[in-house]
Amino acid sequence: MDTPMSSVEIGELTTMVSWSERYPKGHSLWFGAFLGFLNIYHPDYAKAVYSRGDPKALDFYNFFLPWIGKGLLVLDGPKWFQHRRLLTPAFHSDILKSYVVLMVDSTQVMLDKWERLISEDKSLDIFQHVGSMTLDSMLKCIFSYQSNCQLDSKNTYVQAISDLSCLMQERIQTFLYHNDLIYRICPHGYRFFKACRIAHRHTEKVIRERKALLKDERELEKIQKKRYLDFLDILLCARDVNGEGLSDEDIRSEVDTFLFEGHDTTTSGISWTLYAMAQNPAHQQKCREEIKEILGERETLCWDDLSKMTYTTMCIKESLRVYPPVPQVYRELNKPVTFPDGKTLPAGALISLNIYALHKNPDVWEDPQVFDPLRFSSDNSSQRHPYAFLPFAAGPRNCIGQQFAMMELKLVVALTLLRFQVAPDPANPPLEKPQLIMRSWNGIHLYLKKLA
Repeated sequence: MDTPMSSVEIGELTTMVSWSERYPKGHSLWFGAFLGFLNIYHPDYAKAVYSRGDPKALDFYNFFLPWIGKGLLVLDGPKWFQHRRLLTPAFHSDILKSYVVLMVDSTQVMLDKWERLISEDKSLDIFQHVGSMTLDSMLKCIFSYQSNCQLDSKNTYVQAISDLSCLMQERIQTFLYHNDLIYRICPHGYRFFKACRIAHRHTEKVIRERKALLKDERELEKIQKKRYLDFLDILLCARDVNGEGLSDEDIRSEVDTFLFEGHDTTTSGISWTLYAMAQNPAHQQKCREEIKEILGERETLCWDDLSKMTYTTMCIKESLRVYPPVPQVYRELNKPVTFPDGKTLPAGALISLNIYALHKNPDVWEDPQVFDPLRFSSDNSSQRHPYAFLPFAAGPRNCIGQQFAMMELKLVVALTLLRFQVAPDPANPPLEKPQLIMRSWNGIHLYLKKLA
């Protein structure tokens, strides 16, 4: 359950943007009397920190460890580099293209459900529906698990995953829960660790069964003839230059990390993009016309269509600028850093990259409050600072799954616009809620009209 919201919390993002107007590069940010950050939101400062790839995760990311273990999100140093190299092939286009049919199937289930739910006089809160759909797709792509979670809410594993995302966010926001001892004995902590056990049992069982299957079939080529390669297949067969693979614990950590990072972020990105389309009907119609032209007489989309969605992609990127799925990330410096203006920070300093304020910094973007997809035309993009637009972070530690996320965004937005006209609910506009991901205090309510 969400905690009661105050006017300060609702206006938090507006305050962040106003600070960027007063302090164009960054400013100090304190949590209590002892925990201080440099809050940055300028491309020059972001590049100085993130282009090196050595900042490490903050201690509060350790709150995630009981669920996701030591995956890419929390690792640093040589082990992070090893995992990054071994995981990179899982996001190659040859692997991703086989996921298109899985994502299309999950999206069609959601759209069919919306057809049954919509009415002319009542808007629909799409956020939870999109969340179930992205989870459905993730489970298919990670380990070929047909959860049916969009239609069956009683699946204990699916419920555990949903609970864990909410419980981790609540722990971060509740100072008392930062104490491990207190958290373990409180009801909130009991629910969290119980959900962890359910999630781990499922993942470990799937890993054991898949390893046994691979022993029988041996080579990836044989598996590929029978079905698509999922994320787990790649992890189980990955080897570094010394022939070393990932341990079962490492594999479970990376599976859970990908599920955690990929599920909520794509839910946010898709939901807010559809809201942006509803707010901008002219852009919505232009996207729809482009998608229809690409589709022609065919009934559904394929991998080759994605690269042709030029205008739709610009609209999606502009939505990610206005409503970044991850509004803020935190890191600790492993080494000193010197910024272009001569200011320095020592090793051990804490950095907060405020992506939301970066994307609305008037020192970087002209008329940042205006929704303008043409900012992302080829000409305009080539002239922009490479660290001005960071929906997937940047540098060596950028989001390894960003191509996966963009693929799903394009497919879901395109299929939705082909079937529905979307319009905002003026009586119930979303109130931005910056957590680990960008949510809304009151949901994202849209009117959906079935197209002929």
